Amino acid sequence: MNIKEAVKIAIEHARDVFEHEKISNLGLEEVEFNESQNEWRITVGFSRPWDETKGALGPLLLGQGMSANRSFKILTINDRTGRIKSIKNYQIK
Repeated sequence: MNIKEAVKIAIEHARDVFEHEKISNLGLEEVEFNESQNEWRITVGFSRPWDETKGALGPLLLGQGMSANRSFKILTINDRTGRIKSIKNYQIK
């Protein structure tokens, strides 16, 4: 598969798996192809309702460019089958 197909699979899978959490702002963050394991590692980021800035200052802070907290996940996809092998937390260093 090509990069666009891998990204599409990852985004659709993340949207489906986390649907019950009512995620928003789902987007692509990173893409890596591991040739030795023949798999894609696609990192996506999204916001969850409990990550949003609360209180009276919330909308003001967001309006000033300060973003809500985001969750980042790495989805590993088998290149040959298109099957999702894992979803793991991405740790920001």
